[in-house]
Amino acid sequence: MTKTITVIHCWSAPRSRSTALLYSFEARGNTVALDEPLYRRWLEENGGGNLSITRPYEKAFLAGIPPADEDAADAWRWQREQQCFNERIYNAVDTLLNNNDDGGVIFAKQMAKFATLFDFESNWESGEFKWKAKCLELLAEKNSQLVHCHVLLVRDPVAVMGSWMNSSDVHGSNPHPDEIGITQLLDVYAKVIGGNHAVVVTDSDDLADDPCTSLRDMCTALNIDFDESMLKWKAGTHECDGPWSKWWYQSVWKSSGWNVGGDDISARRNYRVVPPALLPTLRLSMPAYTFLQTLTTSHKNRALTTPPSGKLYEDPRNEHVLVYVGTPGRTSGNIVPRDLAKISPFDSSVQGGDACWEGVRVYNGRIFHLDHHLNRLFRSAKALGFENVHSREEITDAIFRVLASNGMRDGAHMRLTLTRGEKCTSSMNPLFNVYGTTLIILPEWKPTQGATTYDNEKGISLITAGACRRSPPSTLDNKIHHNNMIQNILPKIQANLAGAADAIMLDVEGFVSETNATNLFMVRYDSQCCYEHNGLESTGEGECSGAVLLTPTSDHCLPGITRETVLIIAKELEIKYEVRRVSLSEFYAADEVFTTGTMGELTPVTKIDGRVIGSGKKGIVTEQLQQAYKRSIETRLDWSTEIPNFC
Repeated sequence: MTKTITVIHCWSAPRSRSTALLYSFEARGNTVALDEPLYRRWLEENGGGNLSITRPYEKAFLAGIPPADEDAADAWRWQREQQCFNERIYNAVDTLLNNNDDGGVIFAKQMAKFATLFDFESNWESGEFKWKAKCLELLAEKNSQLVHCHVLLVRDPVAVMGSWMNSSDVHGSNPHPDEIGITQLLDVYAKVIGGNHAVVVTDSDDLADDPCTSLRDMCTALNIDFDESMLKWKAGTHECDGPWSKWWYQSVWKSSGWNVGGDDISARRNYRVVPPALLPTLRLSMPAYTFLQTLTTSHKNRALTTPPSGKLYEDPRNEHVLVYVGTPGRTSGNIVPRDLAKISPFDSSVQGGDACWEGVRVYNGRIFHLDHHLNRLFRSAKALGFENVHSREEITDAIFRVLASNGMRDGAHMRLTLTRGEKCTSSMNPLFNVYGTTLIILPEWKPTQGATTYDNEKGISLITAGACRRSPPSTLDNKIHHNNMIQNILPKIQANLAGAADAIMLDVEGFVSETNATNLFMVRYDSQCCYEHNGLESTGEGECSGAVLLTPTSDHCLPGITRETVLIIAKELEIKYEVRRVSLSEFYAADEVFTTGTMGELTPVTKIDGRVIGSGKKGIVTEQLQQAYKRSIETRLDWSTEIPNFC
């Protein structure tokens, strides 16, 4: 039977708790821990003034002779460093094969800046062949094999650099990015995945906060057993320590394990200053950390609650959807993965909800009512006094670009948000908006019926919102499609708690305005034929000529584009309609009720405040209008904009 030895190459920036992780693996059974076995070669090639890299122990380290003030009993540590990486691996393999029946683990702690000395294709030290060959011969002789895995241990660059500067007497306060080594982690990741090797990315703050879960997840990903002994280690020096340890490891020597319900040093919080000299390196390092952090288990499992659908992404393609964020100018916008998309905390949408938005649907290679939506977006922006606004051509181009990037031509919904833009300082004053508007385009694969929309066949239940009323133009004009949506969110919370789909919002005088998310229609039957047909499948248009369609005026609600479309269709179908103030009691007594919106199209309402509407099923007029609306999407090409071909 072939024995397997798992070699774990752990790459990190300095001050990332890598030594604590080294001790954690050393505490396992059947494990050999190696402390930075490429360090000596790296210092030999990069020290001596190159990149201003200096170490107080440099000469002794390279010579393998301890300094005069060093304890003679530790001379072996200095001599051991004369061995190259491949020789250290050979010795570790020899130890494991002679002492274990089931292989074992080799844990090699490395700084990311050493990666230039490592051949990621073969997983051996580059340029060294003697000890590599001897090790391969030993493995063949013992019927054994090595399985190489890579761990990237990341940490917030602010914490790394703050801790780094606390050791300035060792490294001479050198803030060079090659010394810090965070950016090199990106190169390591690229080379590892390019070689199709197993890679695990772990945030060291997760190790400190929840070591048991983090170590267990890491071991599972590395296909090795988790051992409870990994949570504790002895305080003081360790056999695996490199000879430089007394300059770097003083704090970890005081610890005796990860903080598991106790008060251990590994979880202590420190509040450190980041000197201005480190800001260039911080700016360079943060994008690398931001990307790598999205690959951690904690990031992937960051959801604290379960959404209504029972899963994070109703359509799994949305996990990796690409979004657009940018300021005016063809080269100012970027298409980025959703978990890397960011806007500035100085943006007006963050500072004060100062933005306007539109929801747009994509059907069969066309964008429905794009012109209407852009018209309303620009009207809202003008009413809000936005300056330095994206042009219509820029927004349209950005829409086509992000749809093409995602390969979206059907079954998609886009949320367009236009903010007043980024401010140069925190303030409500628009005079500090000096960079132009910010455009955000969030496309998703989203059906018209689903967990994030409504049930357009069985219908939905509504309740009436309590104290929250729809504001009149004298307070806040709802014809501006703005992002100040707390007036919508509070009724939605009320509906959630009541087990309803949405909440009906009344105006200040008690008349029905709309729901928290959609416009409202009701149908009143004025002839017996409508009652006879209600609840039955439609057999043709115009058969319910005695029905009257009513919808509230837009005095206290947004005049929706889908609402407008339904009124046009109703006129074409010769269905009478009225646009007037409608009371809640009229809705209670209605024969049919339905909502309209871009997201869910036309949705029947079967209950309001517990009262059954009509037959309690989708009505005949609602069915007629639903079918006519769907036909208009397919046939009224003048109502939509064609999406260009993708290449």
